[in-house]
Amino acid sequence: MTTGLFNVVTRFFSFFWLTGPIFDKELRVSSRRRRNYVLRFAYLALLTIFLVLVWLEEVQHSGSSVYRISRMARAGQTIIVFIIWFQFLATQLVAVVMLSTSISDEIYNRTLGLLMTTPVNSFQIVMGKLFSKLLQLILLLAISLPLLAIVRVFGGVPWNYVISSLCITLSAVIFVGSLSLFFSIFSRRAYIVIIMTILTLGMIFGLIPLLVALFWRANLQNIISEKTLFSVLFQPNSYAILAFNTQVMMSPRMGGMPFYSWPLHCGIILTASVLILVVSVTMVRKVALLQATGQINISSRKSLFRKKAVRDSVNQQDFTAVPRRVKGPPVIWKELRLPLLGRRKIAAFIGIFVCLSLLFITYWLCFEEGILNDIGTHILYTVVFMALGILFTIVYPATSITSEKESRSWPLLLITTIDDRQILLGKFVGILYRCLPIWILLLGHVYLFSLMDYIHIVANIQIAILVAWIVVFLSGTGLYFSSCFKRTTTAVIMNFTLAAAIWAIVPLLLGLIGIITHEGDFAEAYMDTNPFVHAVVIIDATVKNPVTTGSYDWVGSRRSKDVVDSTSWMLTCMAVYMSLGAFFAWRAKCRFRRNIF
Repeated sequence: MTTGLFNVVTRFFSFFWLTGPIFDKELRVSSRRRRNYVLRFAYLALLTIFLVLVWLEEVQHSGSSVYRISRMARAGQTIIVFIIWFQFLATQLVAVVMLSTSISDEIYNRTLGLLMTTPVNSFQIVMGKLFSKLLQLILLLAISLPLLAIVRVFGGVPWNYVISSLCITLSAVIFVGSLSLFFSIFSRRAYIVIIMTILTLGMIFGLIPLLVALFWRANLQNIISEKTLFSVLFQPNSYAILAFNTQVMMSPRMGGMPFYSWPLHCGIILTASVLILVVSVTMVRKVALLQATGQINISSRKSLFRKKAVRDSVNQQDFTAVPRRVKGPPVIWKELRLPLLGRRKIAAFIGIFVCLSLLFITYWLCFEEGILNDIGTHILYTVVFMALGILFTIVYPATSITSEKESRSWPLLLITTIDDRQILLGKFVGILYRCLPIWILLLGHVYLFSLMDYIHIVANIQIAILVAWIVVFLSGTGLYFSSCFKRTTTAVIMNFTLAAAIWAIVPLLLGLIGIITHEGDFAEAYMDTNPFVHAVVIIDATVKNPVTTGSYDWVGSRRSKDVVDSTSWMLTCMAVYMSLGAFFAWRAKCRFRRNIF
């Protein structure tokens, strides 16, 4: 009896009852994967490079010892704030991608039903999948703690900020991972799960607070104070809480801040995560039982059809479906036959209708407030729409080949008489077929308000140029990474990493180097190749002068440029990025017949 009691207590504190053997298996497998060590090395190397650059920028200032000590404190604050925010954003993005196939892989490989025949229950399946995927992210957070502790020697950063920020980050990662795991139950395609998760996060933390704030400003401004509104509205918002926490650390004596409590926020987010996981456990059990009984792939329509076939079998009718004939290039034909809205068309239509309704509500509220002619309003819409377009264009190409590798249809395609050039062209057409509908939001916004004389008509041409080279460049890089890797998750992460490196990390490093060397011209010129800079400059110039073409204020230019010079620069950037996209696509074609399995 004593031995049995000891085993029960040991088993409880080992948390084996929580995660089951799935987590234990992932611990053993992850220690043998080389890419995990490469990820940790790259992560620490990037943080170390940034620390060195900030340190060099701060120590070059001369002055008294008191002044230099104060500059060291400011350097410590800058470094720690960057590390905290980098971890906060990067870990959430990686969590979305890594958990996008956590349950769908088991469903698609028909192993979920087999798991339910073992002592492993649905609760252990969900928790094991969640924590096994988040293990690497938690390790990344852990290995940055020594760096944060060393930087704290500079002063200016209390331990309370470091601990609270890590707790906010960890709770946000758990919530995002739980949401991605929940969506992976309903779709086996990783890109659909990634897009749905990011759109849901955007609605929860961005669109809904914006709508509430606009409605409050129009109708409830005299009833509810601004401070009370923000205290209630932003308490569940991870991004707002971390921003408030950072602002208080940087300026402790600043007044007028709304009330916030990071322990309360973490409790709210973790409670929401628990609710999502409870629903996920229930859904996983239902799906597993259906798969165990062989009903997982039978939809209601197919079931009704089979019942009707049984009733009419006495008439000996032929229910053999006539196969559709392939017309034109086979790969293009196949890509264009894939449904844009997936199998659940009704749910997709409802989601699209809700999103468009919320969009038009924001237009109406902006019209009521009289801010539709403001530059900032159109810049906000443009940046949001372009971010959505870039998101879709990063994800879709990176899944075009890996999805076929995972379904084991890629070797079958390569043994046909279709050559590599036709496959590449077909995949590119399929990418355009899926990505262009989301870009209609940006193009439609500019076109609509140019008809209403809020935006100059030349913006339609310039935005079209911008969209064209973004699509071609990201499609080429996505195809290349999709041909290099076997897993969709890895290809999507690499395409995200490349875009973030080119348009965020490299400009940041060049800016720091420019500050150190007092030569910032190259960094400013490089910033003018950023698509978001292009969009902001275009909208700023065309909304400011909706009747006549205005001046374009580029970051790297000492003076404003006219429409001809600016359009020439945009065409130059388009030529360079399209050439790079074509190069990556060519390299993808060269790798089609390598690492097939």
